[in-house]
Amino acid sequence: MDRGRVIEFLAQIPLLQRLPSLSLRKIAQSVRVKRYENGEYVVREGKTGELIYFILEGQAEISGPADAEKGNYPTVSLKKFDTFGHENYGCINRANVIALSKLTCLLLSDHYSNLLQPKSIWNADEASEGFSLVERTLCLEPLEVDIFRGFTLPGSPSFRQVFGGQFIGQALAAASKTVDCLKLVHSLHALFILAGHNNVPIIYHVHRIHDGKNFATRQVDAQQNGRVIFILLASFQQKVVEEFEHQEVCMPHVPDPETLPNLEELRERRLSDFNIPIREYRNKINSKKFIPWPIEIRSCDAINFSEQSEPRLKYWFKARGKLTADPALHRCVVAYASDLIFGGISLNPHRRRGLKTASLSLDHSIWFHRPVRADDWLLFVMESSSASGGRGLCNGQMFNKSGQLIMSITQEGLIRKAKVAVQNEVPKSKL
Repeated sequence: MDRGRVIEFLAQIPLLQRLPSLSLRKIAQSVRVKRYENGEYVVREGKTGELIYFILEGQAEISGPADAEKGNYPTVSLKKFDTFGHENYGCINRANVIALSKLTCLLLSDHYSNLLQPKSIWNADEASEGFSLVERTLCLEPLEVDIFRGFTLPGSPSFRQVFGGQFIGQALAAASKTVDCLKLVHSLHALFILAGHNNVPIIYHVHRIHDGKNFATRQVDAQQNGRVIFILLASFQQKVVEEFEHQEVCMPHVPDPETLPNLEELRERRLSDFNIPIREYRNKINSKKFIPWPIEIRSCDAINFSEQSEPRLKYWFKARGKLTADPALHRCVVAYASDLIFGGISLNPHRRRGLKTASLSLDHSIWFHRPVRADDWLLFVMESSSASGGRGLCNGQMFNKSGQLIMSITQEGLIRKAKVAVQNEVPKSKL
């Protein structure tokens, strides 16, 4: 049987969609095809189970053991994409499975059941500890089909609440693990409802809105303490149609990233530059433990959050450390990074020394135009076209080093004078 067809079939089984794409490909290489006639036993009660079955074509029925008290036999119908069998070698079958029509199954030996339990949702062979912090942040824990749990890991960007990019990246990761690995996100729209607690796990519940041949749609609700605090709607596309293509926008002329200092180097320069008459600034910065972000940023423009400046910024960025090659992961990483500094540029024309300001993401949209590598340098060009009503609108574009437009981003955020924080305050709606 054609392996491409096998992968395409397996990728539509909910149980397998949360696996790394490499695990899916290994399963496709390990299964064998077996056919049954109408009425034939596929599995017999009481026999030792050594296989996992995936129904490719036809229908079957599970006939459970007799209920001694009620005297009946419960039955369950099985159809295409359904799975049955054992994940542990030597288990005894507890029911009969009988073909109700001509039946074709893919059989996976229990010897390969370890492929169903990888150490990471992105990588089939290695534990996530050896990978980038951002990948470990996006490595969610599957709880049930379509339900995942995420955490804020030590060393993540800290803003007294869950970083907005973490919500976007983790929710997109959850959605990506419920579509087949041949489909990649091409657009997403996110709505921030409540601030998240850094020390509380986040539950991501994925709703399967639509599954088509070329497109799939997912809605993800992020919850903490039983309350929905973030919603993401994402659309996925399978086949890339190479028909019409154009790019009107050009990447601006900027220095190469290798010639620019990163944010950590700029910080050290400012701390050691005693020509800057801001003793309080240095004392405040030195009093805090500094942890680099999992995204390396090298700005093409001066970044100054205490003085008035133009509502625009350009910087190069890439993920720090090792990333798995899964293209879905790289889109999640770039989505995660897209919220860094972005919304704050709408405050640039209004900054002045001594004025404390705050910005919070309200909604965020991304369109993916071309393939992306999050561990290669990308240029993020952003500007704020408007600010009014306590909200600032920002538009952004991301280019690779070849000048190709990779993504377009739009965000509206809440901008205001900073308020004094109240300890143990219950999160309130941003709206």
